Amino acid sequence: MRSNKKVVHMTTVHHPFDPRIYHKECKSLYESGYDVVLLAPSTGENEDILVPHVPIKHYSSKLKRMILGSIEVYKKAKKLKADVYHFHDPELIFVARLLKRRNNTVVYDVHEDFLTSLVKKDYLNKFVKKIIKYSFRSIEKIFTKGFEFILAEKYYQNIYPKGKWILNYPTVNQQYIEHQRKDKPIEKRLLYTGNVDIQRGAQIHAKIPDLHSEIGVHFVGKCPLKFAEEIYRIAGDTKERIHITGINKFIEKEEIDRQYLSRNWLAGLAIFPPTDHYQKKELTKFFEYMNAGIPIICSNFSAWKEFVNKHQCGIAVDPYDDDEIRDTIDYLVSNPSKVHEMGLNGKKAVISELNWQSQANRLVELYDDWTKTQ
Repeated sequence: MRSNKKVVHMTTVHHPFDPRIYHKECKSLYESGYDVVLLAPSTGENEDILVPHVPIKHYSSKLKRMILGSIEVYKKAKKLKADVYHFHDPELIFVARLLKRRNNTVVYDVHEDFLTSLVKKDYLNKFVKKIIKYSFRSIEKIFTKGFEFILAEKYYQNIYPKGKWILNYPTVNQQYIEHQRKDKPIEKRLLYTGNVDIQRGAQIHAKIPDLHSEIGVHFVGKCPLKFAEEIYRIAGDTKERIHITGINKFIEKEEIDRQYLSRNWLAGLAIFPPTDHYQKKELTKFFEYMNAGIPIICSNFSAWKEFVNKHQCGIAVDPYDDDEIRDTIDYLVSNPSKVHEMGLNGKKAVISELNWQSQANRLVELYDDWTKTQ
């Protein structure tokens, strides 16, 4: 009986309402009958949620979070005596190791290529990066022996060959299905959703109003105040056509969903500069844009270009070619029927194939297999 099996999801890094952790995995497991608890940082707000949330103190210091947060997670997780401990942050590997027993399952949920992501951080010097590069994989291999692996991206299997894909496809939203974009004229506005930073193309996106005199750009996602000021500085005289929702605050999934439906967007943006971390990823925002029937304008990385061409749901551009970016936007403005066509193609692909329910079924099957002998 699934109801007899306790599952604890653990994170010190992610928001408790993180789309993958809470809205997809925890809720899907809960709805399938598992007894699910989420250990995650406190929001400091009153919560009325489906899955019980055991709050962890929020630390502004990364070092304190890694040490004190990990100790707190271990103590609270141990008391819960779970059948499955499912953790989402590499910094919790040591905690997970201490929680592993013969009669339980520990799951390492790999959200990103952590090593590639870490060594690109500007605040780390070259010496520290070399130490991390040559030591992390060895330490990880030793301490995760006997763990199960879940992978959010297909290419992570090159790093974790025994991992099982649970991809970040979107939950099919009935409002999106019913929303008819042809009912209203296409607006000359571009949307970006998700965390706002340099690696995710914010500086490129900030230039767009200057490239095209009629276009407005809307950022919806957490954006540090200093970086918001940098975006406005880059936009210069066109900054009145820059709109940022999420300065110094996390934007919950429900608000992002509302934003998708709030306007008849021209396209969704993902024009990122080339980095090892992103060039192979299928971005979650691709599936969200498609789910909402919004075409994609993305960087012309091989994997991304192949993806939008396969599904006929967007256009890939050189992130450093201003003329190509301008011409692509102008093409969409001048061809609303093509905008509708690409948006509809994307929506159909999500409804038929690229949706969370297919992944939720896989997740529950994995859990059933892990817990059947316990």
